[in-house]
Amino acid sequence: MNRHDPEGAIAEAAKSFSNWGRWGEDDRLGTLNFLDEGKRREGAALVRRGVSFSLSQRFDMNGPQKGWRRRTNPVHTMLDTGTDAALGHQGFPHGLGGADDVIAMPLQCSTQWDGLGHIFDHGKAWNGRPAEKVVTSDGDLVTGIEHAAPHVAGRGVLLDVGRVVGEDGELPDGFAITEDHLTATAEAHGVSVGRGDIVVVRTGQLARVRRDGWGEYAGGPAPGLSFTTAGWLHRTEIAAIATDTWGFEVRPNEFEHAFQPLHQVAIPNIGLLIGEMWDLEALAEDCAENGGYDFWLTAAPLPITGAVGSPVNPVAVK
Repeated sequence: MNRHDPEGAIAEAAKSFSNWGRWGEDDRLGTLNFLDEGKRREGAALVRRGVSFSLSQRFDMNGPQKGWRRRTNPVHTMLDTGTDAALGHQGFPHGLGGADDVIAMPLQCSTQWDGLGHIFDHGKAWNGRPAEKVVTSDGDLVTGIEHAAPHVAGRGVLLDVGRVVGEDGELPDGFAITEDHLTATAEAHGVSVGRGDIVVVRTGQLARVRRDGWGEYAGGPAPGLSFTTAGWLHRTEIAAIATDTWGFEVRPNEFEHAFQPLHQVAIPNIGLLIGEMWDLEALAEDCAENGGYDFWLTAAPLPITGAVGSPVNPVAVK
């Protein structure tokens, strides 16, 4: 990998690991095609104890965003309250009262999926389609996140790289997770990673910022996947992958004058569903204490028509 030539490295990886046409010219799901009925049955069979874990951060004004790319934290507003009910302002009969609320937020401000229309490669969207014909002011007309909504449920696998490779369970910012790190972590956990799996990678960064403050969590330096893992992401035929960091891949990026080059390969070329800002702490603690690094995982995006990303509350069940 020539760190001075991001263009060349991206072009080579895009060509080598492209899934364009693999599921036909009309495909809207990308690697979610690997997550079939058999894989869901396999995942469901992993439920033994019935204990469940939410892998979502809370959606509130205390979130990580600081305004970059106009991303803000959720704004939650009450439309009706208990006070309104107690004062008789709601106009309902026989003493009925209620509360209602509304939320306004960017779809990728906290725990979320990146949809297939989120990133382009030289003007091309997933499956080689022209970006300008896929995502317009009306939204993603082809690969909107609503198409993924019925499919994201199956066998989840935790790779706690922070515990296996890091110190005190955490990787430092700027640490590039390589294929060797991923393989060593899977071996340490006694778990396999393969076709149709939903992989979640814990770096420990979220635990650190919860201790020390958000700082530059949203867009700043972070541990994450190395650009060199593009081949692993393609070869393993996983359905999706998520991390506890803002940007999935290592930051600063490994090339000079680059921005999220692994996204540029993984989303529009591999067709990979990518999750970010997942909270893996409680799940990781349970896995470390009780073993079993694979589990049933359901993580359906909200079926927001034409959206290029979606908030999600992933639930792991062991």
